[in-house]
Amino acid sequence: MKSLRIQSALGLLFRPCAANPIITASLRAHTRWAHTYKPAAPGAAPQIPPTTPFVPDVETFLTLIGRDTKEFASKFPTWDALFTLTSEQMKELGVEPARKRRYLRARLNHFREGRFGPGGDLLYVENGVANLDILKTEKTPFMTLRHVVNVPPGKEVEEVPRDQLARPKGYKVKGTSAISGPYALPVEGGGACIKVTEGMWELKQGRKIDGGERRQAEVRFKRRVAERKAARERQQ
Repeated sequence: MKSLRIQSALGLLFRPCAANPIITASLRAHTRWAHTYKPAAPGAAPQIPPTTPFVPDVETFLTLIGRDTKEFASKFPTWDALFTLTSEQMKELGVEPARKRRYLRARLNHFREGRFGPGGDLLYVENGVANLDILKTEKTPFMTLRHVVNVPPGKEVEEVPRDQLARPKGYKVKGTSAISGPYALPVEGGGACIKVTEGMWELKQGRKIDGGERRQAEVRFKRRVAERKAARERQQ
């Protein structure tokens, strides 16, 4: 009897989940993700990820990550070169200072891993511009669901099959007809658009206040001494 219960439990774990489309879709997504990025073995050539509709070339990528890396676009003649050049080779090409090389290489790794910024999952982009619209689904006579979708250029949301619409992350419907999200610009006639903008994916640097953590106490102590000295001189 006990062995039968164990077999039944194992059957539940490994039973195909075709009856539940949500679970099936989730498993497929995880399977695709598992094959999207594999760290390169030591000594192996670095992986070169494919371009995306929102990031079709080197200049667009450097524009998005900001920190004035766009000025180095001419240093990388191809997409493959951008992802295969070592730090030493970048230095020889004139990618300076070192902190910019470190930042660039870190952002390249993020792109390899599929860690994009706003608009990175868009499917329909033309000349650096993507169109967003609102897909309405009537759930009940008294309830209508609204989702933000990416539609092909020149198309209305009703003209595109639902399975071909893309739902970008980070964007939602505000009220009944407005679209809110990073860098979403309203469009006349309804909907919104996203344009490639310099620094959209930039990782902002922290600001050092009073000399940073190591010197804060010293700098602030000297400031208080100077303030007390100035106060005494005013009283004399």
